[in-house]
Amino acid sequence: MPLLQVTGLSKRYRRGTAFVSAADDVSFTIDPAETLAMVGPSGSGKSTVARLVTRLIEPDAGTILFEGEDLRTLRPAAMRAMRGKLQIVLQDPAAALNPRATVGRVINDPLKIHTGFSKGERRTRVTELLERVRLDPALVNRPLHEISGGQRQRVAIARALASSPTLIVLDEAVSALDVSVRAEVLQLLKRIQRETRVAYLFITHDLGVVRAVADRVAILDAGRIVELGAAADVVSNPQSDIGKALVAAAPKLIRR
Repeated sequence: MPLLQVTGLSKRYRRGTAFVSAADDVSFTIDPAETLAMVGPSGSGKSTVARLVTRLIEPDAGTILFEGEDLRTLRPAAMRAMRGKLQIVLQDPAAALNPRATVGRVINDPLKIHTGFSKGERRTRVTELLERVRLDPALVNRPLHEISGGQRQRVAIARALASSPTLIVLDEAVSALDVSVRAEVLQLLKRIQRETRVAYLFITHDLGVVRAVADRVAILDAGRIVELGAAADVVSNPQSDIGKALVAAAPKLIRR
């Protein structure tokens, strides 16, 4: 049984007197411990799909089955509880999180919301999570704005892991990092997946990243999935015009 099953997901926005489809009849599945990369150029609808799946915005049509539950039918309290299992990491954690909050507070907040841990247990868990993402626990009292971009992204990943999710949506989560830091974070994500069996929906415009992390890839163009298959097959022999263009433009990151 898929961990996530999305069927017929659609979202339109009004632009002037016309409507534009940001997601048009999008359907896909993700299995436990699998990475599905969703790739496409700017404006293809990738981030819209990420926000629809996590119900940060509401679809016009379609179903989102997560762990057998239809997310669209959940009441607010039930959806808040479900968010512990379904997390999202955005491109710029400084924009998504309070830059003056300390590293410890950022990671501690979801522990307070989604677990029954005592204060002491939460403190121990924060230390464990920092070590898991290869950060020095001594950073716990540092404000986010005082650490590097790569460190902030690791803190955002640690925060997402705090509630022991089964699926993390990574929306361009490495695109703002320089090449060497990006490679380190990608390897970190793969290691965490091996250790925890978390699944990823990896939103990116870069097929070089797909080579490094993905099991399968969906290519979006104008809100529609135009190609879906095993990452190795799509990257080596894309069938769609947009897929061919993305492959031609991709840097040669190698899966380890």
